[in-house]
Amino acid sequence: MILYIAEKPSLGRAIAAVLPKPQHKDNGFIRLANGDVVSWCVGHLLEQAEPEDYHPEYKRWQIAQLPIIPDKWQLKVRKSAASQLSILTKLIKQADQLVHAGDPDREGQLLVDEVLAYCGVSGSKLAATQRLLISDLNPPAVKRALAQLQPNKDFVPLSTSALARSRADWLYGLNMTRAYTLQGQKAGYQGVLSVGRVQTPLLGLVVRRDQDIADFVTKPFYQVLAEVETGDKQRFSAMWQPSEACAPWQDEDGRVLLKALAEKVQQKITGQPALVSNVEQKERKQPAPLPYNLSALQIDAAKRYGMTAQQVLDNCQQLYERHKLITYPRSDSRHLPRGQLSRAAAVTGAIAANDNQLSAAVQQADMALISKAWNDSKVEAHHAIIPTEKRQAFAGLTQAEKQLYYLIARQYLAQFYPAYCYNEAVVELTIAGGLFRAKANTELSAGWKQLYRSAGNQEASQKSQPDNELILHSLPQLHKGQQLHCYNAQLLEKHTQPPQPFTDATLLAAMTGISRYVSDPAIKAVLRETDGLGTEATRAGIIELLFKRGFLLRQGKQIRATDTGKALIKALPPQAGLPDMTARWEAQLSRICQRETSYQAFMQPLQTELGQLISQAALVTPTGLPKGKARRWGRPKAVKQGTKLATGKTTANRRPKPAVTKA
Repeated sequence: MILYIAEKPSLGRAIAAVLPKPQHKDNGFIRLANGDVVSWCVGHLLEQAEPEDYHPEYKRWQIAQLPIIPDKWQLKVRKSAASQLSILTKLIKQADQLVHAGDPDREGQLLVDEVLAYCGVSGSKLAATQRLLISDLNPPAVKRALAQLQPNKDFVPLSTSALARSRADWLYGLNMTRAYTLQGQKAGYQGVLSVGRVQTPLLGLVVRRDQDIADFVTKPFYQVLAEVETGDKQRFSAMWQPSEACAPWQDEDGRVLLKALAEKVQQKITGQPALVSNVEQKERKQPAPLPYNLSALQIDAAKRYGMTAQQVLDNCQQLYERHKLITYPRSDSRHLPRGQLSRAAAVTGAIAANDNQLSAAVQQADMALISKAWNDSKVEAHHAIIPTEKRQAFAGLTQAEKQLYYLIARQYLAQFYPAYCYNEAVVELTIAGGLFRAKANTELSAGWKQLYRSAGNQEASQKSQPDNELILHSLPQLHKGQQLHCYNAQLLEKHTQPPQPFTDATLLAAMTGISRYVSDPAIKAVLRETDGLGTEATRAGIIELLFKRGFLLRQGKQIRATDTGKALIKALPPQAGLPDMTARWEAQLSRICQRETSYQAFMQPLQTELGQLISQAALVTPTGLPKGKARRWGRPKAVKQGTKLATGKTTANRRPKPAVTKA
């Protein structure tokens, strides 16, 4: 008997749907006509044991106990999952062959592997276990996946990496949370001060941004705009480019702060000849944006529809599991396997049938085009989020589901449109010894951008303009050496602007591009090569967690830190509120996946560092915390079961009650 173990019931049903019939549906499994069985987990069936499971004394929070480091790690059965685990245990013993069908990510690999280990599967049976990777729940895709089974043992490093991260998060989050909660009590705070490897650097990002805004002092800066005309009276403007001699009167961004200097330039160039010292004309092409991974989709949905990261994830799960209209949504990839090109016509046909807004766009698509998205070397466990071949009336979808399907489908269609082509003209003028520059971009062909204009919006690839750059709609035909006339000069007084508060879109962008906020070149390089801060599967849950715990709040679209959040970051050692530690962890976890380092080589230094951090915590009394009873934490809604939170627990675990009840 072959036993297929899916991550959740919806996936189990999708697998059974393409296997031999008639089938018998029983409690917790489906028996096939040939005697094989499909069963499933319900998220994590097992969870990390609580500290008090290791020793009863740990139920009471005391600084002298820390750090708590288990000699032998224990898992325990989730109460709500005990029945399903019992069913799986019996089926695993009966099975001759096992097929691991967890989700195609690190967490999905560990989720089923830990059940196999808990049930004592070993020897030849474990060695023969196969891995089924499914990213599309529609029958044709499931059939293709079943024809491409791989040895599960090939994924052991992935599972080991997930296990190491899970245990490390438990160690760091639990011990640091207890330490700082106990110190917070000394300051009169009656809530839990949770600390985590990912949530705390994210909080630190918001706290520092808020502080930068509070500390910001605006200052004026000055620009000079030369207004010139050609011999045939064609007019345009060019921006002054200060020389190196002006450096003493410029800020770090090259802005001129001395008004008298700008006034002198204005007076000097007015009425003077202007020599065209350089002209450059280049035809440029901008390829279509890649299909979405989850973070890119969350960022665009936040910008266009005001959706939170969690709302995007929740609705995408519905589109994937319930409606089967998109592929696996928790993907970190923005590329597609070339083998899927053969099904592109079926996918675009489904888009035209499903979404009337895109039916004309499908007709204009050139299916012979192959964009840079089709790249096997950049596809690992899963590929970009794209529509499936399923056709379904939109009447059964919510407004949010329709909006997300539209974004995903449009981004996929863009792969079959030519590049956006434009002419870039740059002219440099010499006026009274000073350099002035103007730039113009003239569209030659809209290409893929026409998809983003059809709905009456211009959201595609709009970039902010640098202070010293002037971009015009057009420039007259000019040649080097041509004499023009500067008939007027404008002095522009502007003011520096404070950083903008984070929004859902910009906070997600900061998490994925966290290297921008790091100064150490080595750490920056590591973060560029990793997923950033958090993973596709956990970012939404981590952001929501910070709101639930009272560390962040919303002011309209803005995300700001609360007094509690600010006080926590102030109390912590600097490295706890920065992404550097995450970068080091991810680099080592990636090396575990590549078989370049071991589990022990990762865990041992962490345990040593943890002892030092706890010693530091014992010397700190947080200041600025609100007094009085803190509200209890609520469970974030619809976060994937088993998602690792920054405390090191999973969403399936019990959260600690406010520390005053524990200590």
